[in-house]
Amino acid sequence: MANPIIEQAKQSMGKSEAALERDLTGIRAGRANAGLLNGIEVEYYGTPTPLNQMAAITIPEARVLMITPYDKSSLKDIEAAINMSDLGINPANDGSAIRLVIPQLTGERRQEIAKEVGKHAEEAKIAIRNIRRDALDKLKKQEKAGDITEDDLHRAEKDMQKVTDDAGKKIDEIAAAKEKEITEG
Repeated sequence: MANPIIEQAKQSMGKSEAALERDLTGIRAGRANAGLLNGIEVEYYGTPTPLNQMAAITIPEARVLMITPYDKSSLKDIEAAINMSDLGINPANDGSAIRLVIPQLTGERRQEIAKEVGKHAEEAKIAIRNIRRDALDKLKKQEKAGDITEDDLHRAEKDMQKVTDDAGKKIDEIAAAKEKEITEG
């Protein structure tokens, strides 16, 4: 029978992995990626609206993002929101769409970005270790309360370690894939 504490920890670790993947989509790798625009909000009729809800975002070339607003009157607002964001790319407005040309990365910049990926991965691993520690604390309390035997506790600790190791490997795989994307450009 699977222990509910371990199952809960496994789900929480899965959320940490998903959060890492989300964080890494925002890191520019010298290639066009619609994820770069996540988090950019445009003032639209007085309401901050996510850019991806206001425009079609396409990738016509490997290093070009094209933003075609559903409402052409919002073009200037979208351009202003991109300029105010921390994206660091100047939008080119042709009157009906906005093009963002992703600059080639220098070798030095690639190394900086790879370090940033490593930092994000380490934060995810710390979160996983904290989840493991909390789960082990709950298991020990169960054993003290007499809800589970000492043997059950040892088995659960081994299971928890396996879940933690698997989550750590997954984090490493996610980070390695992003680093490869960055270094190969």
